[in-house]
Amino acid sequence: MILPRLLPAFLALAALPGLAVSAPLLEKTDLFEGGTGGFSLYRIPGIVVTAKGTVLAYCEARKNSGADWGEIEVHLRRSIDGGKTWEPARQIAHFGERMSVDLIKKGAKSGEQTVNNPVAIVDRKTGAVHFLYCLNYARCFYMRSDDDGLTFSPPVEITAAFEAFKPQCPWTVLATGPGHGIQVSKTGRLVVPVWLAYGKDGAHHPSMTGTIYSDDHGATWKAGDIALPNGGEFKDPNETVVVELSDGRVMLNCRSESRASRRLVTVSPDGATGWSTPRFDPALFEPICMGGIVAHPSQPGTILFSNPHSLKLDDSGREVPGGRGAREKVSIKLSHDDGATWVANRLLEDGPSAYSDLAMLPDGTALCFYERGRKLTVARFNLEWVTGK
Repeated sequence: MILPRLLPAFLALAALPGLAVSAPLLEKTDLFEGGTGGFSLYRIPGIVVTAKGTVLAYCEARKNSGADWGEIEVHLRRSIDGGKTWEPARQIAHFGERMSVDLIKKGAKSGEQTVNNPVAIVDRKTGAVHFLYCLNYARCFYMRSDDDGLTFSPPVEITAAFEAFKPQCPWTVLATGPGHGIQVSKTGRLVVPVWLAYGKDGAHHPSMTGTIYSDDHGATWKAGDIALPNGGEFKDPNETVVVELSDGRVMLNCRSESRASRRLVTVSPDGATGWSTPRFDPALFEPICMGGIVAHPSQPGTILFSNPHSLKLDDSGREVPGGRGAREKVSIKLSHDDGATWVANRLLEDGPSAYSDLAMLPDGTALCFYERGRKLTVARFNLEWVTGK
């Protein structure tokens, strides 16, 4: 019981930033559904919040099937009220010269075109939204929006930036992200994770990962070092997400097909070079599926991570080394020490659920844009929901 004479002081404390207690919040909104809008399936979600607070949710719209190769467009929806309501979806990428996918992928249908792996990066210094996408896993393009995703500049090809990887990785397939990139706070550098495969006939394996970066607000792009090679205990690193740590270093969190069945992590001082020896994070399961990661805008060291919290188990309940866990049970994990430890794990979706991306609103509300069944859904939640407090 609060004594009457203490009530004013208690109310004043509760009103202080960071001390107010919010009720747990979880709301879900379906943005895309397979079999509607003339598209068989929508996949590969990405989400960012612009400098002005507009939410941009984007994905691959797969027209004739759910396959990675085929007629695929990139679609976008905008929200100006924190993800509560959304503008209609629209195609935003690659309206010019077409390139038949069968030129890259043996057996693919002639005349179809794959526009894939969209990645947005918010520029806090200029207010722009930078946007990268790939064409047939062979070429990479850059465009820019200066009006919060209402319009985009004509695409400029930046595939030449990937040539610097070839001495170490003679890639035949390239891909950005997926998910989103980041801007390093101190330097303004834009950092985008990429993965590269060097098999035959468009195969996505074997693979390794690195980053490309821009130090001039998207005008030019360069390749960093290979961050996660393929070899030894690290098998086929590919789809990678990126986050800036509280001390300004950049961390990659990577999917792989390693026997450890855990996410791979490496850290760089600048997001491009000097990557640390990769390690497996024992708390983050790897069902061979893309995950999402984001730093809290006003709580240094606080990071959220999302992916299916799933492992392959044998009949006795033991882990199967390198087993492919089910794509289900997308969960949200919380760290207060830059991902060194994870203090909470909250189930977001109990059923089939797979790829996901994360973003933060200025008020500290989190957004998870994720695949659940044949839908792409945005969940709005707060840290109180994650911790259950």
